Amino acid sequence: MESAVADLKDGRVPSALYWSIPQVADWIDDLGFPAYRECFTTNLIDGRRLIALEASAFPKIGITDFNHIKSISKSIRELLSLEEPDWKRSISFPPREDLGMFLERKMTKGASRDAMTYKKFLLDKNPKWRPPLANMCLILPHGSPAQSSQQAVDH
Repeated sequence: MESAVADLKDGRVPSALYWSIPQVADWIDDLGFPAYRECFTTNLIDGRRLIALEASAFPKIGITDFNHIKSISKSIRELLSLEEPDWKRSISFPPREDLGMFLERKMTKGASRDAMTYKKFLLDKNPKWRPPLANMCLILPHGSPAQSSQQAVDH
């Protein structure tokens, strides 16, 4: 719980991350969707689960109106201060923002995730992102023994 206190003091972390199930239900009610309150409570959607909730999962919890799904998804992004997804963005680019990566890690449960604060996340010495295939591709110079043996196998 110390991480929750530290994160709640940090203005960069949305308080919704630590909402209880009734708080999430109140929020959906305040959005103007009281009919979906039970969908959220029955499926035990708390703050962490709200972060992980993708639009494709809404029908599974009982929300099937497409316009409602779009509206609720947009409200979740606004609540968490996340930018609109850029579907044309190359996967080779670094991630958009630290907060988004922090929330992705925080949405799962476990002792290490529970203890992680945003400040600790930012100070983490481990690399947060590597380009796809980083250090996994070996480019051999033209005429190297390995390349010559591959050409012999191909012929």
